[in-house]
Amino acid sequence: MTTHRVHHRSTTVRGFEIHYREAGPGDAPVLLLLHGFPSSSHMFRDLIPLLADRYRVIAPDHLGFGRSAMPSAADFGYTFDELAAITGEFTEQLGLKRYALYIQDYGAPIGLRLALNHPDRVTAIVTQNGNAYEDGLGAEAWAPVLALIAERTARTEAAVREIYTLDGVKWQYLHGVPEDQHDLVSPDAYERDAAEVSRPGQAEIQLDLISDYGSNFALYPAFHAYFRETQVPLLAVWGGHDQIFVPAGALAFQRDLPKAEIHLLPTGHFALETHAAQIAGLMRDFLGRNVAG
Repeated sequence: MTTHRVHHRSTTVRGFEIHYREAGPGDAPVLLLLHGFPSSSHMFRDLIPLLADRYRVIAPDHLGFGRSAMPSAADFGYTFDELAAITGEFTEQLGLKRYALYIQDYGAPIGLRLALNHPDRVTAIVTQNGNAYEDGLGAEAWAPVLALIAERTARTEAAVREIYTLDGVKWQYLHGVPEDQHDLVSPDAYERDAAEVSRPGQAEIQLDLISDYGSNFALYPAFHAYFRETQVPLLAVWGGHDQIFVPAGALAFQRDLPKAEIHLLPTGHFALETHAAQIAGLMRDFLGRNVAG
């Protein structure tokens, strides 16, 4: 297998710098990797080299995350509609006419908005704990978020702020991972994420964004209609022990996409930390059958 170097690049969208990782042949089918909270394209560091021999792999940092620009919450309206619009403009700047999506956590409502806006551009979807059904919402993990969505007060904000602490971020990485595999999860990952969401101004950004999560629930019926009407090829590679987006969320895709391929892996929310090679293998098989190239 030819080794392709990963390039760290940036482009400007609406005056904001958007950082992205890219690897693979420029004329190969495109994979667009969309990360979740509280991470960045860093979460794909192990996956990208495993796919770049056959695909042009592109992984942007969402605005306000990673190495992308971080305008203050006072200067930019952090909503999922806006992040999806920025991502859509990013794909157009790079000339991406067709692409398969990899969606995880926040990347799911962002990527599925792209699919709603331009269904002809999406060749396939890989969802790794990227939810689109109420079935997938873990009751205990979502209780403070749902309270915040219902009423944003100092009390409901305080409960959600715990998610952004080092302990909160570490829990997101380690819960659901078998204890004897904890040493496979690099502390660099959760320590990096925790440092980034503790930057000045991040609290307001993240509270605005998570307060807007209810807008994603409102779009679930549209997402489901998109699945039914297009029958887009879909692979779910899901951390089966995830308490944030539980396995029922993965199985629910088959209601609208009967041919969806579902794999529940014995790990948690950040499945790439422990199962990157297995996920890459499943993706290569799935994409090889469903995406030209």
